[in-house]
Amino acid sequence: MLSIRGLKSGYAGAEILHGLDVEIKLGEISTIIGPNGSGKSTLLKSIFNLCDIYSGEIKFKDKNITSLPTYELISEGISYVPQGRQVFSDMTVKENLEMGAFIMRDKEVVQRNLADIFEKFPFLKQKANEYAFSLSGGQQQMLSIARALIQDPELILMDEPSLGLSPKTMGEVFEKIKEINKEDVTVLIVEQNAKAAAKIADKIIVLEQGRIALSGGKELLKSKKLENIYFGGE
Repeated sequence: MLSIRGLKSGYAGAEILHGLDVEIKLGEISTIIGPNGSGKSTLLKSIFNLCDIYSGEIKFKDKNITSLPTYELISEGISYVPQGRQVFSDMTVKENLEMGAFIMRDKEVVQRNLADIFEKFPFLKQKANEYAFSLSGGQQQMLSIARALIQDPELILMDEPSLGLSPKTMGEVFEKIKEINKEDVTVLIVEQNAKAAAKIADKIIVLEQGRIALSGGKELLKSKKLENIYFGGE
């Protein structure tokens, strides 16, 4: 579904990713883990055209999307949930969701998708007219995810969805991600909490200093090499 070849990307001339090759299969949950500064978020931003791409190719459903602007990527079926629950705090919950649908011209589709979101996230319907700043951290994260889903994506990119959440709320977020995936949405997650992300992932990609160090299934969590990447070995 998503194929990345020889990706070199970064910011203002500073190369963060050094020639990555990544394959994401249709219908799977894939998680990207690794130490701080390994380039995890930069990989998502490269896919969503939010950083500088110096070389390489990104294909989505066999279409070269390397240079497509972000708004066209949304139209192609890719959504992005940024790190840090970036909701519009001075807007209502409903207005936040409508902002997620700003590129959709068919108002009937928008209303249908909005109704679908309220069915998936009942608490958002209850709080539709409340300001986003009044929500708890976990509720804001769910709103951020719902705002990306209103675009009816085939692939959703999530950057640190558990950041700053309590263990209980983090579990609820990951359960919701599993539900989303079961509705034919392919999921690519960047996550610092390796064990929590691995529990729901079909594929794990480990980055180290802008390169892929390991790739595979849940068995990677038992890898001595993974321990060395995170803790520097003994």
